[in-house]
Amino acid sequence: MKKIFLTIAVLLYALSFAQNDTIKTPTEREDDIEEVIINSTRTSRTIANTPTRVETIELEEIDEKSNMRPSNVAMILHESTGIAVQQTSATSANSSIRIQGLDGRYTQILKDGFPSFGNFANGLSILEIPPLDLKQVEIIKGPSSTLFGAGAIAGVINFISRTPREKQDLNILTNYANTGLLNFGVYASKKTNNFGYTFMATYNNQKAFDVDGNDFSELPQSKDFTIHPKLFFYLGGDAKMILGNAFTKGNRLGGDMQYIGGGRSANHPYFEENNTIRNTTTLEFEKKFTDNSSLNFKSAYSIFDRKIKIPGYNFKGENQNFYSDLSWNQSFPNQTLILGGNYIADEFRQSSANPFDLNLQTETSGVYAQHTWDIADFLKVENGIRTDFVNYNNALYDKGEIFFLPKTSFLFLISPQLTSRVGGGFGYKTPTSFTEQTDTFSYQNLRALQNVTSEKSLGATADLNFKTRLGDDFNLSLNQMFFYTKLTNSIILNENIDSTFNLMNTSFPVFSKGFETNLKFIYKDFIKLFAGYTFTDTKADYLPDNQMLPLVPKSKVNLALIAEKEGNYKAGFEAYYTDKQILYNRQNTNPYWELGFMVEKFFGRFSIFLNLENFTDTKQINYKPVVSGTHQNPQFDEIWTHVEGRTINSGIKFKL
Repeated sequence: MKKIFLTIAVLLYALSFAQNDTIKTPTEREDDIEEVIINSTRTSRTIANTPTRVETIELEEIDEKSNMRPSNVAMILHESTGIAVQQTSATSANSSIRIQGLDGRYTQILKDGFPSFGNFANGLSILEIPPLDLKQVEIIKGPSSTLFGAGAIAGVINFISRTPREKQDLNILTNYANTGLLNFGVYASKKTNNFGYTFMATYNNQKAFDVDGNDFSELPQSKDFTIHPKLFFYLGGDAKMILGNAFTKGNRLGGDMQYIGGGRSANHPYFEENNTIRNTTTLEFEKKFTDNSSLNFKSAYSIFDRKIKIPGYNFKGENQNFYSDLSWNQSFPNQTLILGGNYIADEFRQSSANPFDLNLQTETSGVYAQHTWDIADFLKVENGIRTDFVNYNNALYDKGEIFFLPKTSFLFLISPQLTSRVGGGFGYKTPTSFTEQTDTFSYQNLRALQNVTSEKSLGATADLNFKTRLGDDFNLSLNQMFFYTKLTNSIILNENIDSTFNLMNTSFPVFSKGFETNLKFIYKDFIKLFAGYTFTDTKADYLPDNQMLPLVPKSKVNLALIAEKEGNYKAGFEAYYTDKQILYNRQNTNPYWELGFMVEKFFGRFSIFLNLENFTDTKQINYKPVVSGTHQNPQFDEIWTHVEGRTINSGIKFKL
């Protein structure tokens, strides 16, 4: 099957000649010539003309959040309504992304449409995606299986890279934080008539940081670097080919501060070390034809190697992922049709000598169709259907499944100021040993999967979007969204009497429902106020007492006030409230606020920024010790808020 898709990639080069227009909208920044297209729906429509509900984080906001956390995309997502970045380890800082209260494994993470961040790599994925080369982040909440297949139950987050322009683009960033973090990054791009390139390189160095003086690190000592070149070939006949390779290497060492500093002894033995290598090679080909149609081919091969060490235990493994997708896009008057198929092979190979072999292979072949139709001026509909043929196996069992996944979305243009979107569909997630819970104990004493089946979902979202002008100087927009997801065959962790663990399906369903409210208020494009509120009501029938899912606050509030004078300065104040959460041991946490402030001053092509994140010093140690027990046998609590406390960072940026 792999050879077939690779052969197709070569043959596609022969298809060249003709052209087609796409619908595009300019970004809000006047100094940015690039155009914004909604990539995740593959219809090249503007966001206002797309029935599927897509939230976008555009270049200006990415730039602001990058000042706060230049090393990865965690801050971009942490402060978005309805999304939580959940830290899973006190010593390694591993994290996952939750949408609408569901575990991180139900969120499909993409980079330029490529799904290379799942399974064994999931807990470290967002820590290894630098924001420096991003131009847009697209978020689809709710089931999105038509185009993206398995894993897109809670939603999809697609990180879109910048593309080259004819004008030379050069960005350089340096940053230092009071926690001992040093960042350096370079992004460059250029386009000619037949060729273009983008190049990104980042280096991050974090010293071990112990904020509470208990001799255990809240932030691990870490070093990582990323190199990501992409080559763009603009072929004759309106055809384009893109070759890319992203390489990341990271080392993270947390635990006893004396151990980290080299004073290793019987009294200071505890450590947790993660060494990772990730390499992803991508190929994209697009050919447009005169009859408003295009042929698209995408293929990627990704390797993720991870080594985990804690006292008396090592775990090593390699995850290989091969992905290919071939699709045909045909535009008619008021209609767009997409037909396609893809093949995904995901294989984990364990290389450490442990009692239980976690090797697993998953193969998925799928075909899909999506039809978008502008039925009338006031109504647009998008219908999709997908059939996946899945096989997963290890040494203990072999199982095949077929999934039939319909999805539909409606856009109602009620008036120029009022619109509504309603959509729903089915989804699934194939079994994996690598979940948020198993990551917390580094997969020690975890038995291999046996007799488990895929998790299945039914979900829906509905929203109202209102926009208006208040006089000549004020713009107001309000979005009210409701969501519902039901999970069946949910896979849960079970502890056995011999202190081993296994993953098993439960016959009890899991529910997540609630709503999100987003308000945006703009005065003369100078003062911007953003307010968001998320209410999440979760229920897992297999849990005791109130049956709430762990680490899901019922209420979250996001507030941001930004003042900006283009080319001169930018300043912002942010406030975030998180309601109480229930832990896995069924205890309740405290609610908390966190406040932040940022300012950036521009001097031509240079700018200097200062960021005070969480300056009220909210951290878990304020409520209860994160580490208990002895230095020889430490016990770590579940992480439910900041562990590092107040963070102050500052840096310099240069843009050509």
